[in-house]
Amino acid sequence: MTHHDKMPIDIGISEEHRAAIAEGLSRLLADTYTLYLKTHNYHWNVTGPMFNTLHLMFETQYNELALAVDLIAERIRALGHPAPGSYKTYARLTSIPEEDDQPNAEEMIRRLVAGQETVVRTARSVFPAAEQASDQPTMDLLTARMQIHEKNAWMLRSLLES
Repeated sequence: MTHHDKMPIDIGISEEHRAAIAEGLSRLLADTYTLYLKTHNYHWNVTGPMFNTLHLMFETQYNELALAVDLIAERIRALGHPAPGSYKTYARLTSIPEEDDQPNAEEMIRRLVAGQETVVRTARSVFPAAEQASDQPTMDLLTARMQIHEKNAWMLRSLLES
């Protein structure tokens, strides 16, 4: 075996299943990175009476998202596929709209709730492929991501209630 030959992956998941799961995780990675960027942008640009609360909350959330993109990308690599890593690719794969306006604090919260819920739906959409392949590590990752994003959506939504 020369150093150019790839050693086959034999983890009990077929190549077809690994490809399907990696494709779904790539969409999850794109959504997560896009939400990371949006949350970081809002952290920098939020103003108004809730500034301190939102500045800190957004920072907590983007730091968690930064760790999450690493976990998702590493799972894609463990399945034997390249992890997407460019804005161009993320723009094609993400379900989260990018905007370049300057929303007020309340609109930032609304957009982040929508973004968090989009990530949940994307993670949920990958679950059947992971389940079909008995890919427990991916199912664990997806379950953890859904829990975190559902909680974040709830916490953000709570700020909008009077």
